[in-house]
Amino acid sequence: MKIEYIDGKLLKDMLVSGANNLENHKELVDKLNVFPVPDGDTGTNMSLTIASAIKEVLKISSDNINDIGKAASKGSLMGARGNSGVILSQLLRGFSKSIEDKEKLSTIDIANALKEGADTAYRAVIKPIEGTILTVARETGEYALKIAKKEKNVKTFFEKVIDAANRSLDKTPEILKTLKEAGVVDSGGKGLVIIYEGAYKALIGEPVKNEKYFIEEYSEDVFNKNIKDDIKFSYCTEFILESDKIDSNNIKKIIEKYGDSLIVVGDDSLIKIHIHTNNPGLVLEEALKYGQLNKIKIDNMRIQHENRLVEEYNNDSIKEETIEIKKYGFIATAMGDGIASIFKDFGVDYVIEGGQTMNPSTEDFLEGIDNINAENIIILPNNSNIVMAANQAREISNKNIIVIPSKTIPQGFAALLAFNSEADYISNEKAMKYALNNIKTGQVTFAVRDTNINGVDIKEGDIIGIGEGEIKKSGKDKKEVTLSLIEELVDEDNEIVTLFYGKEIDKKHAEEIRDIIEEKYDYLDVEIYYGGQPLYYYIISVE
Repeated sequence: MKIEYIDGKLLKDMLVSGANNLENHKELVDKLNVFPVPDGDTGTNMSLTIASAIKEVLKISSDNINDIGKAASKGSLMGARGNSGVILSQLLRGFSKSIEDKEKLSTIDIANALKEGADTAYRAVIKPIEGTILTVARETGEYALKIAKKEKNVKTFFEKVIDAANRSLDKTPEILKTLKEAGVVDSGGKGLVIIYEGAYKALIGEPVKNEKYFIEEYSEDVFNKNIKDDIKFSYCTEFILESDKIDSNNIKKIIEKYGDSLIVVGDDSLIKIHIHTNNPGLVLEEALKYGQLNKIKIDNMRIQHENRLVEEYNNDSIKEETIEIKKYGFIATAMGDGIASIFKDFGVDYVIEGGQTMNPSTEDFLEGIDNINAENIIILPNNSNIVMAANQAREISNKNIIVIPSKTIPQGFAALLAFNSEADYISNEKAMKYALNNIKTGQVTFAVRDTNINGVDIKEGDIIGIGEGEIKKSGKDKKEVTLSLIEELVDEDNEIVTLFYGKEIDKKHAEEIRDIIEEKYDYLDVEIYYGGQPLYYYIISVE
């Protein structure tokens, strides 16, 4: 079969098929985590990012390549989650820019677009790391350019390009030492190859169907704001299920019969659920059988359609007329109701529910920005995998946004303590960034697989202690690992140790650790707070 060109309709089918293929295999990508911790989320982040792109693509009735590219770029930009999702959004952005004004795509056009996508992604990353998704994208684009002039058959071209992408992926452990130690290939690179492979399936007439929730069932009518009568399910229902009785896959199977556009994200103890349904009460009742519900939000999409323009006008008018503009506003990301409450006590205006396994999107940050009426808005991501999405929101917003690149919860609190309400934003940015270097962070969690990292032998189910981003301790007892990790982090220059205990730890356990530390280190003040975070038994701050 010879294919000389890709037209707009085929391009749209290839994007959907690629997204579906990733959704079907996102758990595989999630498991390709360097650390054996229960928070691998690369596949989930990339899948949600490209799903947002597909949602925008399927809103448009046009099969014009330029329109499709712009829609994919816009959707992925707004829906980007985690570092891998932001990089994927930049790959799509560069790809889309390259195909502007094209009526159909030849192998040369596709090769140029792949190369431009990689170049755009590299420019978006301050310190690009080789052996990651960036390397796979770049080497794939370079190979595509090399063969495009001679290979005119798009089918054969794609087969060769995918082979090159897989070769590049297989080399990532040789480039990045941490991947080799963990015995995995780069997770983001794997996600990108899966998208390529899904797109190829549509090219040859075998498009990938979605086994979980059906991206291909998004229709132009559903997302056309002018045709409210075509909305099949009226209520957009979102909530968080806190449960140790059911996992995300099984709750998904139970509630999928009640509607469509189902997205279930999270771990076995904290699961975020989104569904379009006509029976939100039944969905909530099913979920209540397995645990507590939090952050419940139900919107009537039909009424929203009728009132949207009036509400936006009225809300904008009210804001302009009645709300005084503050000098500073704050946005922070937090996982756990205790940690969120502490941030609010610190004066944070808008706390975004998120962190490990539940990375907020660029759009989530923009929503927070829109809800704060301040001259300067300071964002604390508090997670290394969220910083890029925060920066992407900063670039999109027309407000003065300062992103403090806090990578942990303790760093976020340290930055807030360094803030001076009387100082200008430039001085505050400098002081808050400096404060990040004066705090040490530890985390205690459990291993999800056997491995050996930095000479530490780890077995699945072991309790592991992570200090300053490196696995330091492994054992069978939470208390022993926590104490030995603190001993590793503390030195004679430190004054305060703070423990934020998670939802699976009772206060008595935390108090016992506090008492032992205070007795051993008479020069330290030890404080304990309920954090309520899932997955991590303790988050430790040393200053």
